[in-house]
Amino acid sequence: MKRRKFLKSTLATSAVVSTVGLPGLGMAASEPLKVGFIYVGPTGDFGWTYQHDLGRLAIEEQFGDKVETTYVESVPEGTDADRVIRKLAASGHGLIFTTSFGFMDPTIRVAEQFPDTIFEHCTGYKLADNVGTYMPRFIEGRYLTGLIGGNMTESNIIGYVTPYPIPEVIRGVNAFTVGLRKVNPDARVKVVFVNTWFDPGKERQAAEALINQGADVLNKHTDSPAVIQVAEDHDVYSFGYDSDMREFGPNTQLTSIILNWEPYYLKTVQQVLDGTWESTSVWEGMDKEWIQLAPLLPDIPQDTVDLVEEQKQAIIDEELTIFEGPLRNQDGDTVLAEGEALSDEDILNMNYFVEGVDGHIPG
Repeated sequence: MKRRKFLKSTLATSAVVSTVGLPGLGMAASEPLKVGFIYVGPTGDFGWTYQHDLGRLAIEEQFGDKVETTYVESVPEGTDADRVIRKLAASGHGLIFTTSFGFMDPTIRVAEQFPDTIFEHCTGYKLADNVGTYMPRFIEGRYLTGLIGGNMTESNIIGYVTPYPIPEVIRGVNAFTVGLRKVNPDARVKVVFVNTWFDPGKERQAAEALINQGADVLNKHTDSPAVIQVAEDHDVYSFGYDSDMREFGPNTQLTSIILNWEPYYLKTVQQVLDGTWESTSVWEGMDKEWIQLAPLLPDIPQDTVDLVEEQKQAIIDEELTIFEGPLRNQDGDTVLAEGEALSDEDILNMNYFVEGVDGHIPG
């Protein structure tokens, strides 16, 4: 029998203090591994959290009675996250996944208090002996959707609804813009920050404002399908993100970047059960099926479909570098000279928009 427990964000139940040793340090084989997930949004967002929860369900399916999973949804980033993460650690969870950038510092703080608990933080960069990090190469999917957007726009204005001005978001906008202008140098990207991961109302307002500014293609880095719905209502094209959102834009979603968390979650749980887990920073992409594209809309011309497939294979074969020179920022300053390429560290720390982006990063 598979066991699952859902804790509301208040976590009103009293804590049962116990410790689960790091792999090989005495975890009882007869007891299920308690695996906890901290979500920034609701599992019904049809996006980021929804996809993470599919990964949790895959753990249950794969490991059965060997595991017991718990999730806490809609946890605010900040001090409240400390309390929620600490509650899970104190109640005997041997492995905890914290699945949003803003959970980074709370995860590190709680990990110091629970050295025998393993933590995995998504999209962050801080490691500890009992904390690993993991992140998909979003930029691969962003670049490919840019190729499509550049060929599908008629107004040469693409609207992009973004949450926060953090490197994860900035490099996604940049990778999309590089792909966009590779096939259409006249196209531009208008960026709007809504300062939330999940707020369908704000996402909808931003999307409508971008359409009013001439955008005939919409993209997003937020979690709900609101942008896709607005595009469908106004008969403009869109790109989904996190999951395939075709049901919300059956006539207008060009494709969607699907984030597939199952491979990493299954691998990590197995490592913990085997006692082989180690703290690492993992950044994988299409070659490991962490990033996938949903079926392309039939409106897309065949030559564009062929180009996307060709470039996708080049990414998988490591024959294509997305950020290479000559590359300029939006102020026209040279970032990369001809023949140069950004390192992974440079990409992970991006704090500027490239040429072709309209909209400024808040200071």
